[in-house]
Amino acid sequence: MLTKLRKMIYRARGYVPGRLNGEPYRLDPYHSKFWHKASSDAWEPETFAVLDQYLSPDRDYVDIGAWIGPTVLYAARKARHVWCFEPDPVALRHLLWNLELNDIRNVSAFGVALSDGFGLARMASFGGEAGDSMTSLLAAGTHGTDALTIGWDEFAQTVDLSAVSLVKMDVEGAEFGVVPTLSDWLHAHRPAFYLSTHAPFLEETKRAQAMAGLAVALDFYASATDEAGAPADLTAPEAQSRFRSFLFNG
Repeated sequence: MLTKLRKMIYRARGYVPGRLNGEPYRLDPYHSKFWHKASSDAWEPETFAVLDQYLSPDRDYVDIGAWIGPTVLYAARKARHVWCFEPDPVALRHLLWNLELNDIRNVSAFGVALSDGFGLARMASFGGEAGDSMTSLLAAGTHGTDALTIGWDEFAQTVDLSAVSLVKMDVEGAEFGVVPTLSDWLHAHRPAFYLSTHAPFLEETKRAQAMAGLAVALDFYASATDEAGAPADLTAPEAQSRFRSFLFNG
């Protein structure tokens, strides 16, 4: 009863007060449970550590798979400019709301999915509910929607990305098709690349080959580490059976 009352108060007020890695924000009231978790530093502290390490006021940031904006909001106060992609229309709506609640003006948010080129693709959530952070081009369902897709080369030719110091990708399994389309650009510009992998979303017989493909596409980086800072092995059995994140740099 108390939780429902609190939610009603938040929604009447129009925002939830919260913090992301110690920074205060006004946050959308429809994700109050998540924002409370994030405010207690219980959500991906290693991700915020990467943002702190690689972002600065004179450099830019690319966030591929922005969801409702926890990393985007935080990065906007650290970086010169943020370019972000979130094709799920429900998540995008809340992302834009959160940007407005905090009067953030240095973010360009695009409601498109990165793929191998311009077109349409069907997407849905592995969790069964639109906007729940698990929307993927790999999933299908009656709750899904059509997403406009664009190729990375098309985007990179349109905007100036020469000052990008960090690219984060968390696209719920679509990374196996998208990373190879970024490989040449990453090789040429060498920003730090923070990649979340989702091998468990694939058929078990396809996981080893998919993870090996990522390793080959990113083998030009001098360093690859896991969430704990240990040397990364994308082809290890654990990387095929768990959701992992890896940082590439150098």
